[in-house]
Amino acid sequence: MNNQALRTGLMIAAAAVVVGLYASVFTVGQMQQALVLRFGGVRAVLNQTGTDKPGLYFKIPFFENVVLFDKRVLDLDLPVQTLLTTDRQNLEVDAFARYRITDPLRFYQSANNVARANTLLASFTNSALRNLLARSTRDAIVRTQRAELMNQIQADVNRQAKELGVEIVDLRMTRVDLPAQNSTAVYNRMKTERQREAADIRANGEQAAVTIRAKADRDVTVLISEATQTAETLRGQGDADKNRILAEAYGKDADFFSFYRSMQAYETGLKGSDTRLVISPSSDFFRYFSDPQGRQPGTPAARAPARSPAEPGTTGSTDSAR
Repeated sequence: MNNQALRTGLMIAAAAVVVGLYASVFTVGQMQQALVLRFGGVRAVLNQTGTDKPGLYFKIPFFENVVLFDKRVLDLDLPVQTLLTTDRQNLEVDAFARYRITDPLRFYQSANNVARANTLLASFTNSALRNLLARSTRDAIVRTQRAELMNQIQADVNRQAKELGVEIVDLRMTRVDLPAQNSTAVYNRMKTERQREAADIRANGEQAAVTIRAKADRDVTVLISEATQTAETLRGQGDADKNRILAEAYGKDADFFSFYRSMQAYETGLKGSDTRLVISPSSDFFRYFSDPQGRQPGTPAARAPARSPAEPGTTGSTDSAR
């Protein structure tokens, strides 16, 4: 009986030792920093500055407890808020911040936990955004001075965040936009302006087209007139040269010229076509058919046979015979 009680006592003692040993050991990870608290007071800060290495540590069970904080960069997503700029423009600003805990003791004393710290940092950041962006114009916020403004806001927030034992490592505006109703109004105004500009461009284009078309028509008219004048001048010169040449040819040999012109008339008038000519054989048109010399039928010269120049008693000359 005594042996049974002894074994039971030893087992209870061993279990108490195991439980006590387990309760007195804790580990601090590479990405963690820890506060060792004894009756609510801070006894030690572990893995804060790098002098304390992460690993296995001991504490007094039931008298000391350990609070662990993340040593990595933490995210803070800020709610979208509407701000009024100095040029009376409403802007919807969506921002975010990244921070890390630099002083776990101060962080524990001022914020106690990450959720509380996020609430305080969001309040600091929103206040800084409103104060600084309210003194800036829309173009400065959106385009020209965005980086400088964010650096100023980050510095302002950091001055307040030091009281929490944290440091803001990055602060950015992810979206800066007009409210929905303002966006519609701005879109309609921009659309109207672009339509007006398009109408002006079309009107200017039509005016330029009319001017160019009128100039082109005038140039065409002038060119046609000059070309017609030149053609008429050349045609007149050609007709004059033609008449001069024909006159010279007629003066040199009138009978041959008359014969040549009649041959041209025969060629033109007697071509195969549907046209029918009703002309008397004794007309002047056919005088070379009855007499190669072109004399009209029925004239004395045509009735009297031509005499040879060698016969005696002839009175005709070679010119008349011809």
